Amino acid sequence: MFSVAPMRFAGLGVYKPREKVTSAVLDTRFGHEAGSTRAQFGLDSRRVAAPDETTSMMGAAAARDALAAAGWADGDFDVLIGACGVMEQPIPGTSVLVQQALGLGRSGILAFDVNQTCLSFLMALDVAAMGFATGRWRRALVVSSDIASAGLDWSDPPASAIFGDGAAAVCIEAAEDPNGPALLARGLETYGQGQDLATLRAGGTRVRLEDGLEAFQAAAIFHMDPFGVFKAAAKRLPPLIDRVLGEAGLDRASVDLVVPHQASQPGLEHLRRLMGGDPSRVIDIFADHGNQIAASIPSALHRAWIDGRLAPGTTVLLLGTAAGISVSAMVLRV
Repeated sequence: MFSVAPMRFAGLGVYKPREKVTSAVLDTRFGHEAGSTRAQFGLDSRRVAAPDETTSMMGAAAARDALAAAGWADGDFDVLIGACGVMEQPIPGTSVLVQQALGLGRSGILAFDVNQTCLSFLMALDVAAMGFATGRWRRALVVSSDIASAGLDWSDPPASAIFGDGAAAVCIEAAEDPNGPALLARGLETYGQGQDLATLRAGGTRVRLEDGLEAFQAAAIFHMDPFGVFKAAAKRLPPLIDRVLGEAGLDRASVDLVVPHQASQPGLEHLRRLMGGDPSRVIDIFADHGNQIAASIPSALHRAWIDGRLAPGTTVLLLGTAAGISVSAMVLRV
């Protein structure tokens, strides 16, 4: 049985790539009529990283923003957790690259990566909470940074138009009062029968250069079955949401705020119907961010923070789905 984990958000930060690509530009790219991308996908614009805006560069920039908001010195934390959906490179991990970019390459601060694609941030929160509970760490810096544009199939608008690049970071610290800020409940589940619904096969040992350049290039393109992912989410999320809210002593009507993975506009609309009540409870940044993979949830959380919606005592439901298929829900009191 999960016990309440006292912890609090000390500071949040984001990085948005310089280039903004509008839906009108995407209309032209797809050869569609003006307004088609906005009407079909609910997207006004999204950011695209330039060559110098690497995953680690963006992650470090978001981390500096979060550290400044927290009032922490550059190395004033115990662990750096990289929570990216797509790594910058296989070895070493993105967290190591972010540590070096922060000027902390000689610090000895533990840096490692966790990956659960779009749910990597929630997985990192869970790992940080366990580290706090065992007394191993007091402060953690979690960084999510993703460049979705690096591997999109532009001949498939539903699997390419909706994605955006960006980074977000959160400074988290252990707390003492179980009645104060805390992780109240969490649920993380994986259903491997959905392993083929969203795939990027290159970058590991499955597809190799010895298989030929053409095969390697094909495997480096992201493929997704949008309807299959939506169907899996619609089946698995509702019971998980109810179970996790129940463990926190809440229900769909009583939780104050919902911060979901920004998977798609139809997905967010479905979630608003599922949760009921005031639709503004659901943080929706999709129109001007798109789906930022792992950076999606912390970017939405940052929006809630700067809008003043994370007042002390607020209960927050974080949730979403990831390739696998994995589903996750967490309840926090901030």
